[in-house]
Amino acid sequence: MWRCLLLLCFATSAAAGKPDPQRQRELRSLLKNDCGACHGLTRKGGLGPPLLPEALAGKSDAELLRTIQEGRPGTAMPPWKPFVDADETLWLIEELLRKQPVSMEHGG
Repeated sequence: MWRCLLLLCFATSAAAGKPDPQRQRELRSLLKNDCGACHGLTRKGGLGPPLLPEALAGKSDAELLRTIQEGRPGTAMPPWKPFVDADETLWLIEELLRKQPVSMEHGG
């Protein structure tokens, strides 16, 4: 029984955190294309507000996580929870807060 619990804890902690390189590429593509459809391909804004580091300054990771995961009722911002989990969302937030967006071709 303890071995099963230990294995489960290890598997859970190994799955949390930074996505593998393939998933990072998928998430960068989602950020550029899906988020970019409303927030602009260069993240400078469009239908949605800009997603540049200076525009996000002052917003906590928890607030950004909630907005991405749950969306914003009454706006065009949909919930992304069906497509990205909380750890992936936190990784996306790190990407958004970079001064220079990482190219999709790079492994990060």
